[in-house]
Amino acid sequence: MEGASEKASDRQPLVYRLLRIFTVIYPGEAGKALLLFVNVFLLMFAYYIIKPVRDALILTGQSAEVKAYMGAIQAVLLIFVVKAFSRVASRLPRHLLITWVTMFFVSNLVLFYFLDVVGVPMSVMGVVFFIWIGIYNLLVPAQFWGFANDLYTEDEGKRLFPLIAYGATLGSLVGSIVSKQLWKPLGAYSMMLVTAGLLVVGILLSIFIHKREIRMLSARAATLPEAEAEIKKKVQEQPLKAGDGFRLVFRSRYLLYIAIVIAIYNFVNQVGEYILGKVLKDIAQKAIAAAATGDLDAKALEQMEANYIGQYYSGYQFLTNLVAMIVALFLVSRIFRWVGIAGALFIFPVLVLGGYGLITATAALMVVKWVKVVENGTDYSLMNATKHALYLITSREEKYKAKAAIDTFFVRGGDFLGGLLVLAGTTVLGFKAIENYAVINVVSILAWIVLCFFIVREYRKLRSGPA
Repeated sequence: MEGASEKASDRQPLVYRLLRIFTVIYPGEAGKALLLFVNVFLLMFAYYIIKPVRDALILTGQSAEVKAYMGAIQAVLLIFVVKAFSRVASRLPRHLLITWVTMFFVSNLVLFYFLDVVGVPMSVMGVVFFIWIGIYNLLVPAQFWGFANDLYTEDEGKRLFPLIAYGATLGSLVGSIVSKQLWKPLGAYSMMLVTAGLLVVGILLSIFIHKREIRMLSARAATLPEAEAEIKKKVQEQPLKAGDGFRLVFRSRYLLYIAIVIAIYNFVNQVGEYILGKVLKDIAQKAIAAAATGDLDAKALEQMEANYIGQYYSGYQFLTNLVAMIVALFLVSRIFRWVGIAGALFIFPVLVLGGYGLITATAALMVVKWVKVVENGTDYSLMNATKHALYLITSREEKYKAKAAIDTFFVRGGDFLGGLLVLAGTTVLGFKAIENYAVINVVSILAWIVLCFFIVREYRKLRSGPA
């Protein structure tokens, strides 16, 4: 076996040498890992093409406060979305599940394009599109990572998820670069069609990966009789067992702790996004007022503001994804090896705690921008790989259904709570300074860190199995 491994390595020395920059990888593992790398690259590339569209439409047509309130609507809708997803997952094999769910979002993007053609106002489209993208950008990645978890054992996933997650980071970076270049020539709505086309390519690649895996499992079934029953079960491409994603979460302490942490983080992130959006919108309005001439009508001023905010967010997202790429390339796999998944879970909240501690002192745009760049960049790389790897020890139903519930409803539940804070801060609490919101975040992050200890305890219990 050792000689065979060395020969396999010799056949592809450059590929494996390059991949070992990311993580430990053994002969025979590169094909599937690289296909998943490309798959998630396309998904995130497609999303980042339209992410600035989301921010430009909502902040142009509405206030930063309205943007913060959208989490409530998304959270309510996601109750029904998760239940529908759970039912569909119990009726379709995974490749058809991925196909039909993704095609639904593709059809929505085409519909948005034609709604603009017939003249639906930007103030309406901004709200509708913001709600829609808040569901899309959670469910589609959650579905992908459920798929990836289904393809790997715990040991394989811990080694190869940093590589696959780097595909998401690179796709986000390239998407933000391309988005900035496409904004002026195409405009918001034509960029939606670009995303729709990329998603169709992603569907085809997912089907190819699934069928490739089935062929490999079939070949193994002929040579490994002792594993034949389990392999045949997978080869038959059965849908998941019946059951609701929410019930799976509330039935497991491990999953429930993860869900609460995800909700707290997204509360913190939502409040941070409000801080950035509020500061940026105020500066954008002052800049447009200073540059505008008297012959410009309200629509022209609105478009100038949309371009200002859209281009700023494109640059901000580029920096975010650049940080994410650097962390993913040089640190994630090494952190997993040095401190394990359990240790990696603590690094991100400690880093975020320091960032919001800084904002409590000053909420200048440059400070807020770089705190959010580092926060989101680390989230998209280290935290992204860590939270997905937590599901490697769970059942198939938990990988798809419970993960979908956590990565959608509990994410938007955190956003909803963040929106409630913004509402309370602007009305009941009467916050005079934007720094007050950062203080609330600091307290929330401390609770988040405490909960990480409970996750680690349950993680170790599940790994060790019944006593």
